[in-house]
Amino acid sequence: MSALIDVILPVFLVIGFGYAVARAGLIAEATVDAIMRFAQNFAVPCLLFASIARLDLAANYDLGLFVSFYAGAFTCFALGFATARFLAGRALADCVAIGFACFFSNSLLLGLPITERAYGPDALAANYAIISIHSPLLYGFGITLMELVRSHGLGLSKPRLARQVVTAIFSQPLVIGISLGFLVNLSGVTLPGALSAAVEMMGRAALPTALFGLGGVLVRYRPEGDMKLIGVVATLSLMVHPAMVWLLGRHLFSLDTAQIRSAVITSAMAPGVNAYLFSNLYGVAKRVTASAVLIATGASILTTWFWLQLLP
Repeated sequence: MSALIDVILPVFLVIGFGYAVARAGLIAEATVDAIMRFAQNFAVPCLLFASIARLDLAANYDLGLFVSFYAGAFTCFALGFATARFLAGRALADCVAIGFACFFSNSLLLGLPITERAYGPDALAANYAIISIHSPLLYGFGITLMELVRSHGLGLSKPRLARQVVTAIFSQPLVIGISLGFLVNLSGVTLPGALSAAVEMMGRAALPTALFGLGGVLVRYRPEGDMKLIGVVATLSLMVHPAMVWLLGRHLFSLDTAQIRSAVITSAMAPGVNAYLFSNLYGVAKRVTASAVLIATGASILTTWFWLQLLP
């Protein structure tokens, strides 16, 4: 119970505060959007830049860690896609969006603060390793598959598809921050003290601002759509993905304690708002993904507590 109160509750209280303020009309939707733009386009990229720039890549880029996490993620995509297609009879484009919601866990806005509160800031190395390829890999896969579905499989070899995927990935501020962090890390460049301090200041504002903004954004979503599919998305995201990571990481790859903690907690997070933004971008399955983000985020208070109790 102490994990629920001391670790999880503070994170969700910040989200709840943002939700309550927005619900009461004390801040306008435009203000919430501005807060999220600041967090996602500026503060969080600075956090990722600083973290990747000083990350020990040789020590933390572990094949077992990546396979454990992303094998679970892609399995959940396949299960979500198949359920939507063969049990719910949804169109292929809907199935891609629903599968995307199943494997795009909120690794950044929820995974980082919960891991930090549970195990301290020194326990985040594996989180940053996972996050460093999270958006490029999953967005690249999702966009490519969606474009193939929309073009009936005829556009795979066209340069347009490759350009669209690369542009979509590397126009994201998060990916830009990660890429610049890799550049500094691999080049061995030392940033001037004043610049480094400024980046650190921006990074410290990232998570509380983003959590508050996330609460404000969730006000806009309403639980509606196919509730069975919403339940499938939530179950795959909150239980199946971390269970696979636990089994693969602990019993097949023998990950160390810090890696298991980071990988399981990250995989146990609810779908991120990006899952809905992906659906909205293509105009498909919007009600299912929006509701899944809202419901799974609320349910993750209890499921995260369960996983924290299970972890060493």
